[in-house]
Amino acid sequence: MRQRQGEQVDHRSQRAYTQAVDAPLSLSCDNLCMTRVLHVLDHSLPLHSGYTFRTRAIMAAQSASGLDVRGITGLRHTATGIEDGGPVAEVAEGLLFHRTDGGAASGPAGMREWREIGRLSDAIAGLAREWRPDVLHAHSPALCGLAAVRAGKALGIPVVYEIRAFWEDAAVGNGTGRAGSVRYRLTRALEDRVVADADAVFTICHGLRDDLIARGHPAGKIGLSPNGVDLAMFGDPPPRDDALASQLGVDPGDPVVGFIGSFYDYEGLDILIDAMPLLRERHPGARLLLVGGGPMDAALRAQAAASPASAAIHFTGRVPHGEVERYYSLVDVQAYPRKASRLTELVTPLKPLEAMAQGCLVAASDVGGHRELMVDGETGVLFAPDDAEACADALAALLDARHAWPALRERARSHVRDRHDWARNIRRYQDVYQLLLTRRADGKLSAAA
Repeated sequence: MRQRQGEQVDHRSQRAYTQAVDAPLSLSCDNLCMTRVLHVLDHSLPLHSGYTFRTRAIMAAQSASGLDVRGITGLRHTATGIEDGGPVAEVAEGLLFHRTDGGAASGPAGMREWREIGRLSDAIAGLAREWRPDVLHAHSPALCGLAAVRAGKALGIPVVYEIRAFWEDAAVGNGTGRAGSVRYRLTRALEDRVVADADAVFTICHGLRDDLIARGHPAGKIGLSPNGVDLAMFGDPPPRDDALASQLGVDPGDPVVGFIGSFYDYEGLDILIDAMPLLRERHPGARLLLVGGGPMDAALRAQAAASPASAAIHFTGRVPHGEVERYYSLVDVQAYPRKASRLTELVTPLKPLEAMAQGCLVAASDVGGHRELMVDGETGVLFAPDDAEACADALAALLDARHAWPALRERARSHVRDRHDWARNIRRYQDVYQLLLTRRADGKLSAAA
């Protein structure tokens, strides 16, 4: 195994766990008799995305709890690959990730994905024979799940499959797919197959779980592992960065609405831009700070340039991850105006939780994914989706109620601490891992013939 010079893997010894609280499945076990978990991933650190940040949080929290964890990525991981002279395995932020060899899969659609699954499955099996993990924990998309199921059945290793979004709906949301198309239906069917074949399933929210149950999958097989944050990374709100404010032309006392993330159509940033002239009628000094980039970048910039509030709308482009906190320091209200769609109704985003943990006020559209994260008027403010006037009214009312900000911030941070702290969330996996290992020990889970 090759790894980056000077970096070492910290293999932790086995230790007992206490019984998990809020266990997601219908069965429970008391003692965790395992140490090694191999996470099967689409991509990973050092790339930065919501996907990799959730993975980092899970693996770091499990490692801190005493487990020995590693990750293995499929062919779609786009960092420097083995074929380009990159590492077979590398350590990123203290976590070890193995890479699947061979470059991108070739062939027509369908055959290409099938080859992708086969090569990842072979890579999982090869690593598993060497490292001997107790559990394979695969994360969506279904390509990763099916590869893990293949390897797990061949070697007699239990497989947990975790769904972060339905990939067919994500493709519709980011403009690369069409609802009801052949590709959409095939992706959905593959997801159903993996859910049926995995030994246990987790989803990140109720919306996804309820949808699977409605399809006929047994409720007792599907647990919840909601999005969370590493509270050790979020302390007191950062002090205002006056130098950055001056650079952006934001004067002291100007109310600042912000969005920090990727510019996809489903995020509804066009709604937010349309809301700005209406907001400035009530708060003339209000500014909008858009930090990030993505497929909608050019269209949003053109829309903003034509807006009566153009002078108050600032685009920063993508910024280094280590610089993001500087922009958080300038924002009074983080806005998440997601449009109503199947994706946004079913999936909970990570960014609002991070903002709440950071001590930011949050205003978000009233879609299912946001309703799972906050209570209107208690931990944030919700407004009607796809409605610029409703968005402006909610933002204005929040800016008017400055006296209520400290209490709102504290309730939001308490909510994250009590329900979305990864140090607690990982306990949701523990009973399930133990149950599957008990089944294997009892001979109810065995290698395929």
